[in-house]
Amino acid sequence: MTDMTLLKSGPDEGALSFARGFVKSDGFMLLFREGMALVEQTATYLDSDGRAESAALPRDVALTYATESMRLTTRLMQIASWLLVQRAVAEGEMTADQARSEKNKVKIAEPMLSPVQEEAMHLPQRLRDLIAHSIRLQDRIRHLEGLMSGSEAFEITPNPVQSQIRSLQSRLARLN
Repeated sequence: MTDMTLLKSGPDEGALSFARGFVKSDGFMLLFREGMALVEQTATYLDSDGRAESAALPRDVALTYATESMRLTTRLMQIASWLLVQRAVAEGEMTADQARSEKNKVKIAEPMLSPVQEEAMHLPQRLRDLIAHSIRLQDRIRHLEGLMSGSEAFEITPNPVQSQIRSLQSRLARLN
């Protein structure tokens, strides 16, 4: 099976085919740019305003700030790594086998802990916003990774109106 076969799967695979083909789409490039922009925004914040804000925090909150900023940067590096690997496969710079090998090194599918609510309340708002954005982005990527690897089943939710349509059709049939 070639790398292109992995990226362009048959129609039988449904969500898996979509997910694998997604890395070649404009949607993936939007996700890629969003992830890289978040890495940049976070680096800028932590090197400037964040540094000043953390220096002004009480000692216990400063410790929480340090912990959460490390978690944030770790999460973002995992996200960036995943995005870069997917882009490399899509652009033919890396084989799918190499990508799977890299996937085993960076566990994007393992969510990191979110800050404890009481502790997070005392953190600067900008840091909290960056943390929340990174968690949402990680969740989206974890979902996509699950679809791509086939470990996450694609749920087809029933149309909520379908049962009402059947009931109406049944009643109309009785009238005739």
